[in-house]
Amino acid sequence: MTITERHQAILKQLQETGRVDIQKLSENLQVTGVTIRKDLKLLEERNLLFRTKGGGSLQNPYASERPINEKEFINVDQKRKIAKAALPLTTQTDSIIIGSGTTVYELSRCLSPTKHLIVITPALKVALELHNRPNVEVLQLGGLIHQSSASAAGTFAELILDHISCDVLFLGADGIDPDFGISITNLNEASLNQKMINVARKVVIMADGSKFGRRGLGRVCNLDTVQSIITDSGAPAESVKALEERGINVVIAD
Repeated sequence: MTITERHQAILKQLQETGRVDIQKLSENLQVTGVTIRKDLKLLEERNLLFRTKGGGSLQNPYASERPINEKEFINVDQKRKIAKAALPLTTQTDSIIIGSGTTVYELSRCLSPTKHLIVITPALKVALELHNRPNVEVLQLGGLIHQSSASAAGTFAELILDHISCDVLFLGADGIDPDFGISITNLNEASLNQKMINVARKVVIMADGSKFGRRGLGRVCNLDTVQSIITDSGAPAESVKALEERGINVVIAD
């Protein structure tokens, strides 16, 4: 079976069922799972499907708010690689902000500073992960906790930021678009993210390659506000080149 025939078979099943499974496709098409993953990546780059954990779907998993415990299982390996690539930036400062979302949460899981570090965060999971970590002091932003993200947002959280200055902000994203900029699906958190950007000296976006060319509901900032983007090898090469031409440092985690 040629690559074209495989793609036609995958798209046919998508039209019939709305989603496909890597393992089942591998068995039915008699190719390896690695080959199927490459096929799904190519089809996603052509905007014909969305990759999900273990397969693909006609529905964008980031198009609406999904509970954080569901998002945790999407692109797990990529998120962990991105988090490890972000670690060196935490050693150059004594204060950081870690936003909400599963990619930046992975940063908190592998954070183990050798000197005192203040971590400011609206995310409950980040605070719980770090509250007993040696050399880490946590400042939890308060406010209304949203179920989908297990994170605070709103006026009270933003008021605390009026009295804070921070070195580096690590922010997740649901969309990275050259015209629309950085975006997420939660409008309340978009406003809080904008506030966090205002108090940080450096903005670092942590997002896997599936977020490029997409737009979330809430625009956070334009790309000129961002100093660095840490992503994975799934990021489209043309997008990476365009970002670098705009002066943004792009780190490919591998």
